[in-house]
Amino acid sequence: MSSELDIDLRDYVRAIADFPKPGILFRDITPMLSNPDAFHKAIDLLCARYAGMCIDTIVAAEARGFIFAAPMAIRMGLPFVPIRKPGKLPYQSLRHEYELEYGTDTLEMHVDAVSHGHRVLVVDDLLATGGTVNACCTMVEKCGGEVVECAFIIELADLGGRQKLAPRTCYSLLTY
Repeated sequence: MSSELDIDLRDYVRAIADFPKPGILFRDITPMLSNPDAFHKAIDLLCARYAGMCIDTIVAAEARGFIFAAPMAIRMGLPFVPIRKPGKLPYQSLRHEYELEYGTDTLEMHVDAVSHGHRVLVVDDLLATGGTVNACCTMVEKCGGEVVECAFIIELADLGGRQKLAPRTCYSLLTY
């Protein structure tokens, strides 16, 4: 399996109209995940970006963020911290409730998952309004960690997520 340079990751993102509700154009990454070369290329591109940076930990929210963050952590030899829905973590946790495009949600992270001064990369599949990743960043910072950057496969630029995450830096492989 190789990550061919001529693979265009956009060819592996499917647009689905009116999902999960009318008026929303959903960007589906499952075609990318089902093609080993495309998936491999996405991981390669993200790891290449962060290879020279001083990063101590990679953090991601469930579920799709895990898909990209875990292989990155293995490849880069870094710890992976899962941020989960309420009640899924067995140890004492921080909790953060936040607004979504169409409702509210809550995430939790173990209180000892990020140490004071740790430089953290936050990874997710998609940047829309920024609520989920902002919640992750808020918990990392509450533990004394420093968010080095927020990385995404896809960014929906018109939804303003990058502005919500400012002054944190964001990087996306694909922008729509």
